Amino acid sequence: MSDFNKNLSNKEGNDISESLFSSFKTNYQKDNKNDIVRHSLIKNPISEVVYDNKNEPDARFIFSNEIKTLSATNQRSSGRCWIFAGLNVLREIIAKKLNLKSFELSQNFVAFYDKLEKANYALTSIIDLIDNEHDERVLMHVLTNGVGDGGQWDMFRNLVVKYGICPKSCFNETFQSSNTMESTKLLNTNIRKFAAEAKKLANEGKKDEIFALKNEYLRKFYNLLTNSFGVPPTEFDFEYYDKDDNYHIEKCLTPKAFFDKYIGNEIEEYVSIINSPTKDKPFFKSYTVAYLNNVVEGKPITHLNLPMERIKELVEAQINDGNIVWFGSDVGFYRDRKAGLWDDLSYDYESAFDLDFKFNKEDMLDFHASVMNHAMCLTGYNKKDGVTNRYKVENSWGEDVGNKGYFIMSSSRFDSFVYQAVILKKYLTEEELKAYKEEPKILAPWDPMGTLAD
Repeated sequence: MSDFNKNLSNKEGNDISESLFSSFKTNYQKDNKNDIVRHSLIKNPISEVVYDNKNEPDARFIFSNEIKTLSATNQRSSGRCWIFAGLNVLREIIAKKLNLKSFELSQNFVAFYDKLEKANYALTSIIDLIDNEHDERVLMHVLTNGVGDGGQWDMFRNLVVKYGICPKSCFNETFQSSNTMESTKLLNTNIRKFAAEAKKLANEGKKDEIFALKNEYLRKFYNLLTNSFGVPPTEFDFEYYDKDDNYHIEKCLTPKAFFDKYIGNEIEEYVSIINSPTKDKPFFKSYTVAYLNNVVEGKPITHLNLPMERIKELVEAQINDGNIVWFGSDVGFYRDRKAGLWDDLSYDYESAFDLDFKFNKEDMLDFHASVMNHAMCLTGYNKKDGVTNRYKVENSWGEDVGNKGYFIMSSSRFDSFVYQAVILKKYLTEEELKAYKEEPKILAPWDPMGTLAD
């Protein structure tokens, strides 16, 4: 038995004693409410039993300020929400310029290069940490996280700036791109195998052989990704109908030329703002996260931390000008996926269990109760008596859920569970922009603001 276990077992009162258990049972039986709750839960999900309809008038799918956007997309069984949301931002820009009535960019194209670049970033990080023991915390973090589907805005920016974009019709989905579990597992197992082989070479004084080993693994990863996702196009013809049903064609475009023509430096006008009300992150300061990126030579992940009320002001200003907002949220709580509702006021866990999912946001972050895990786009909001009470959300879970793929998020849930938004620089004050451009504080690799949306 370890000292830890000995210490626990030797302290009186740590165990669930017979008398303590008996008191639990007695208290439970005294409260008739428990009979009602237990009976309700036998054949029904908890979320349906605790649903409270008192907030339904504020959860209508009507918005005082709204952008008319294109149809919802579907990431299927993959964690590419941040890519879908990022491309939804770009397609709205392109659709306005070309007067398009329907249009979708290839998520598979961006995801292919993301996986290849992430693999290179992981192998490079392992080489950087090769002198550490296998159980050193930073190396363990790199190995544990490996290569996943998830990402953040600056990672999206790095990919489209380097590789460009293309219409979905030029590089469509495959079964593997929409169902990434097996290929991702194969990648990560071999990233860890590389780490083991590289460590042996380092111990034998053969560090000069590690880079050749890395390139050999990258070659194999490229083959896996190409076999799974397809061969990305290097040139294509862009054909489309505008809203007046006029046919257009642009011939012999490269993905980079297509990006440069229709987006170009506009991508550099977007910055990431976060809401992390923790003591280690004062507001109006910029932050980055160690060992977090996909493209080795790409722009570092950079966040400006702002109070939530300021974030809402910026989000609404951007929507007012007809520009949708990429944002990251925890979507695991207070949700009805089928109805398309995220609203903490519509679920009363407290009355049933004397427990709830939500507590102080600072404590939720510090004690690992909540982090960003999904990225979407904000396309509208509603004001009631001068106060915003709900937001319109463009999701990437297909058109069979919500209102043809669009969801509602209450303002109170936004406060507690939204962590990141991407805002055009022109909406920031001079002081905010200056703070964003300052040398960012480097956060630990496992900081909550380093969590990826998937």
